[in-house]
Amino acid sequence: MERLTENKIILVTGMTRLEYLLKRFNSVDQAKFYVEHLGADFNDYIAEHDTYHAAFDTTMTVISRIGRLHVVQREFLPNFLFGKDDIIVALGRDGLVANTLKYLDGQPCFGVNPDPHRWDGILLPFTSSNLYETFISFFENKRTMKEVSMAKATLQNGECLYGVNDLFVGAQTHVSARYSITYGDTNEKHSSSGIIISTGLGSTAWLKSIITGATKIVDELSHTGTRTSLTSNKRNQPLEKMTWDADYLYFSVREPFPSITSSTNIVFGKVTKEKPLIISSLMPDYGVIFSDGIQQDFISFTSGTEAVISIAEKKGRLVV
Repeated sequence: MERLTENKIILVTGMTRLEYLLKRFNSVDQAKFYVEHLGADFNDYIAEHDTYHAAFDTTMTVISRIGRLHVVQREFLPNFLFGKDDIIVALGRDGLVANTLKYLDGQPCFGVNPDPHRWDGILLPFTSSNLYETFISFFENKRTMKEVSMAKATLQNGECLYGVNDLFVGAQTHVSARYSITYGDTNEKHSSSGIIISTGLGSTAWLKSIITGATKIVDELSHTGTRTSLTSNKRNQPLEKMTWDADYLYFSVREPFPSITSSTNIVFGKVTKEKPLIISSLMPDYGVIFSDGIQQDFISFTSGTEAVISIAEKKGRLVV
């Protein structure tokens, strides 16, 4: 049977909860004992695992009919080299799609939902059962591409890290992050729980939870008559309406602490090409920058390191 394309199709896969447990406990019985000892339903782990691998088998069969198949596990993405003509299929939860996009450079990406009854799949418009028809319409130019903006952290040595949802700048563990922050013409030293920089795609994720928490605190303090500086207009700012291809980012400082040596004037703002965020580390050995909630995918951010946070020069391309 003739293939639809001679281009390589990269299938990116993730691990199920059961597979993570097997890495830790080495056997199904030990994993089952651990889960059930905590009062959880181990059958749900089995059901999720079986459903994912059924979708994986179907997806592999479909892709093999379409083009040259190559399978890559999520953990190997940082060291994998994508070809400019490759087509990417990410089979897993939304986070897998986001984590895949930041390693691409314009290649089209299909998000496939392995378990529509379990995952909402905002970035997963396709299933393994309709993937073949989707590829046919793609090659007939009947599919559109949705562009996704990224955040970028660049160090003075040229090292950089991209984020599709967000970047985190702070400490490795739950200790205070210490750094100097420059935003526009203002510079100050901080002691905080770190900084979240969000894209349009990520504005409904980590940033939304931060804004929600801050809003609730202000509402409670307002009820007690305590004065706050957060106005009603700012409280109701519709950050969730940021588009995925927005040409700006938002940053928020988590739990800024005012002291003799630390200030709290720069805690929230918009990052644009013309107005980047510059952060200089004051942490001797525990500073990091990681993206999209993947702590294993990080760059070191220790004393003397300066990071420029800006909108990335490239965008992800999702097939919809």
